[in-house]
Amino acid sequence: MSTTARSHPVVRQLHHDVNDRPHVVVWEVTRACQLACKHCRADAQPLPDPRELTTAQGKELLDDIATSGTPRPMVIISGGDAFERSDLTELIEYGTSQGLAMSLSPSVTPLLTDEKLAEVREAGVKAFSLSLDGATAATHDSFRGFAGTFDASLEAAKLIRKHGFRFQVNTTITAGNVHELPALLETVIGMGAHLWYTFFLVPMGRATDMQPLAPDAMEDVLNWLHDVSDRIAVKVTEAPAYRRLALQRQAARTNGTPMPATGDLHAQLTAETLDRLGVCTERRVPRPPIGVDAGRGFAFIDHIGEVFPSGFLPLPCGSVRQTPFSEIYRTSPTMQRLRRTEEFSGKCGVCEYNHICGGSRARTHAMTGDAFTSDPSCPWIPANA
Repeated sequence: MSTTARSHPVVRQLHHDVNDRPHVVVWEVTRACQLACKHCRADAQPLPDPRELTTAQGKELLDDIATSGTPRPMVIISGGDAFERSDLTELIEYGTSQGLAMSLSPSVTPLLTDEKLAEVREAGVKAFSLSLDGATAATHDSFRGFAGTFDASLEAAKLIRKHGFRFQVNTTITAGNVHELPALLETVIGMGAHLWYTFFLVPMGRATDMQPLAPDAMEDVLNWLHDVSDRIAVKVTEAPAYRRLALQRQAARTNGTPMPATGDLHAQLTAETLDRLGVCTERRVPRPPIGVDAGRGFAFIDHIGEVFPSGFLPLPCGSVRQTPFSEIYRTSPTMQRLRRTEEFSGKCGVCEYNHICGGSRARTHAMTGDAFTSDPSCPWIPANA
């Protein structure tokens, strides 16, 4: 079966061939950051790495991304803390001038100011993201490593809205904060976010000591997220089974087949959501998840120019210092292998949903050491397994 994405009524698929170019490129422009987050993928440091791509190298990278074909990939500038780069505005202006849609995902530190927001807005940033990993200051500040970050994030959201950005809130979901999700949902809606971007913990980097959700708990949370996606747009990372559940739930509604089974955690989250927010009377059309995964429509470039399928999957594919990013994306054996989902070993390779889901390759790698075997976080048993 071709890896070119196909249309589906409840799962959005790309209209271009993911073998040719990605849909999203995340560029980690620096690892410098004033925070010390417990779950940091990058193991960020207080000072910039002297090996960071220079301004000229960054512009060359943006040129290559812009000329890789249309529709052009979306570029998300991240870190560390992107505001630690003195040339951040210049890079954003340049990417915008080349026709790239530039988004920004910084840390909430004293560098996030009204003046800086005005600068990056003028430079061309349209979308912005903030992180909120707990419904209370105690939880969020513990994640971030500094007291006061929770309150600062709520204030930052007001500034971001003032400058007219569309913005999303990013939340990392772990066994330690999962019961705060209904309260977080209420907070995120109250912040005026247009999208809630949920990350399911991958035990890598500093997060190796943190506890991810067990498979049944993850299934419950994914069902709950689908339930509440008529209240706010929801996007899910490192849990592609969300797309499988979307298909199964749609089949249940249209064909009368049983809805996916849920457990006690789903019931608890649902009850607290109703207690906090009541019955949803102004329902929005849920945002269909999109079929993009590590190496399949998505790529990550680190601060020194190394290319990876994602920031959570530490399989190096090449360096933009030696080879253009677009060539690495198209020709890297690792990238190509990630697109051949039917060749994965174990149940993921034979699953009827493997071209829609494919499992979290990053979590599989982190938990088994093999990115191409069955995702241990998925409880689904394929029909022909």
